[in-house]
Amino acid sequence: MDKLIIQLVDELPTDNITVKVLKALDYVAPGEWSNLTGFDNNIRTITGVTDAKVIQKIRDRAVTLYEDPQQGYGFAIKLYQTIDKADTAMGAAALANKVSEKIGFLSFLGKITPKADVTQSIDLVLKIAVEIIAFCKLNGIPQPNPQEFANSLANNYQNASLMRMVALVCLDGILPLGPDFLSKIHGVISGTDTSVIVQNPVFLAVNNFLPGSNPSDKVGFISQGFNSVQGWMNNLVSKTGVTPQSISSNLGNFIQIADDNLDLVAAFLDQTTNYYEHTGIQTVARSLILQAYTLVKEEIKQEEQKPIQDVSSAVKLDKNQYEVSKTVEVWDNEDEDWYQGTIEKMQDDQFFIHYLGYGSSYDEWVGEDDIRTRDLRAADENGYAVGQKVKCWDDEQEAWYSATIQQIQGQQYFLHYIGYDSSYDEWVDNDEIS
Repeated sequence: MDKLIIQLVDELPTDNITVKVLKALDYVAPGEWSNLTGFDNNIRTITGVTDAKVIQKIRDRAVTLYEDPQQGYGFAIKLYQTIDKADTAMGAAALANKVSEKIGFLSFLGKITPKADVTQSIDLVLKIAVEIIAFCKLNGIPQPNPQEFANSLANNYQNASLMRMVALVCLDGILPLGPDFLSKIHGVISGTDTSVIVQNPVFLAVNNFLPGSNPSDKVGFISQGFNSVQGWMNNLVSKTGVTPQSISSNLGNFIQIADDNLDLVAAFLDQTTNYYEHTGIQTVARSLILQAYTLVKEEIKQEEQKPIQDVSSAVKLDKNQYEVSKTVEVWDNEDEDWYQGTIEKMQDDQFFIHYLGYGSSYDEWVGEDDIRTRDLRAADENGYAVGQKVKCWDDEQEAWYSATIQQIQGQQYFLHYIGYDSSYDEWVDNDEIS
């Protein structure tokens, strides 16, 4: 069974060779990428939301959107995972070919593995094709459109999406093929027989995702995709001055590299990193969270009036229970406990309390949210009853929230949070409420 997006984001590594490589490429696109892991952390960082209950609402909506095949999120993840898994196998083949060139007695490897330049070129253009398809799926474009993608790449790509394309240029283009990688790839694509491309293992892995009714159409799409981004790639190299040497210098912080072994390093990185899947998951998560957040904000806006009316009526109802000289329980946030007191004065939704057993110096005004009446005759063994106001602890927010008990089942209580709509209602354990 495929993993849900929450699990995929929660399981993203915080520090491995993929993360190290991507951090090393920060100099090409400074500040564009940070290794955002943990789904709730992504929600907080991307939306700025800190309320645990709103975060949960965004999380739930994101899961629903991800599971909807019409949205394309799961499809995009599948693409990124498929291309990276196939790329790992081709990295092994390219590495074997390069080793055969370097070490004479292993020359037989060169006879049974494809030429590394051909392999790397096909690998790069297929990654571009996959990126175009995923981009169109995530943005609701009915058919893969290289020109739409190229326009967005030039004007709108940022964060993990931009870093993925930067890594593609550096790790799959410049490092294995040299500064003239574009002309080499163009030569391979235009000069290689279609049968060689369609027999490539990476092509076979993504074949079903590629548009076209026959191999020739599919190769034509791949070629069109590469041609659409050549200008952007060339501009990136010109603008940043990135070279094989500058890449190896930055990678050299954790990989020992000799200048004459850059192609070997590129093949090694193909085998040991999964930057396409890693950043692809982050791209999908960002898009998904932003859509979920937009929908949740609209939902909260539409429900805003109803909770206000409900709370208002609840306050009036509760205030009818309160009168001067009536004994109530008052919440002390510091002690995290209820104390008995009597109402000395009332003004709107504020109550002047005298605490039983304490001197008048402790008398104070408190809000309606922090007082309650309690009928112990109707309470269960824990002292709780349906309709009773309680405080519920939220671990993430490290705060107490006011709620009323709607149902009781053994040691569990179904709560409605005061000031929130019913979508936040939930079952909690006895030790979470007071």
